[in-house]
Amino acid sequence: MTAIQVSRDWWKDLFDEVYLTTDARSVCNEDITRREVDLICALVPIRQADRILDLCGGHGRHTLALVARGFRRCTLVDYSACLVNRAKQAAIGGGYEIHCIRADARHTGLADRAFDHALIMGNSLGYIDDPAGDRQILGEARRVLRPGGWLLVDVTDAEKVAHTLTPRTWHEASDDWVVCRERRLNGRGLAAREMVLSKSKGIVRDQTYRIRLYDAAGLRELITDVGFDGVTVHRGFSPHNIPGDYGFMNTRMVAVGRRP
Repeated sequence: MTAIQVSRDWWKDLFDEVYLTTDARSVCNEDITRREVDLICALVPIRQADRILDLCGGHGRHTLALVARGFRRCTLVDYSACLVNRAKQAAIGGGYEIHCIRADARHTGLADRAFDHALIMGNSLGYIDDPAGDRQILGEARRVLRPGGWLLVDVTDAEKVAHTLTPRTWHEASDDWVVCRERRLNGRGLAAREMVLSKSKGIVRDQTYRIRLYDAAGLRELITDVGFDGVTVHRGFSPHNIPGDYGFMNTRMVAVGRRP
């Protein structure tokens, strides 16, 4: 079986308008976002005056939902200029004052101890080829949190993926686009090739990517080693109530900890 070859920096280019269509079932679905924000509010004691950082926040779906619930002091950080611009436009359209910043999550440029809560949603760890990258992201979250501030991290569950992964899948992302994915597990990582085909125009995208996966014990150890206390991991979360293969968004676990 031919190995899937992946660029080290694949994550710098993948998250664009095409991604918003191929993954729309998860990332552009208001009901999915509502369930995820319900979980955030259940696990973290957020007050309306608290300062919230949505790190690796994409096009701002969680930030916008939180602001709509009255949590107005939100800041979004993401590397993708496309997604950050989408978040800015959505904030303007909703009449919300949201700080939307394009930055590498390892080096945000934000002030020390500036936030009460830091959220890393949507399986945003494991992209950087060097495992130290995840530690840097979590370390940056710790740096910008006040003492006693809360961290919440949402990632796919490696143990679940190992038992449920379908190597080849496809779905219709729109009337014209079909998304085909080939996926292979390799130790604690997963490599994938994604082809997006237009029925009318042919190939839209042929992209490969690799994601480092964590089990519950590994995720707890990582967050604890970075310097968070009382880390708990909640398994078995899926915001989808319709059966189907949603890639990394199917079987999730959510870790919560506090900066001492």
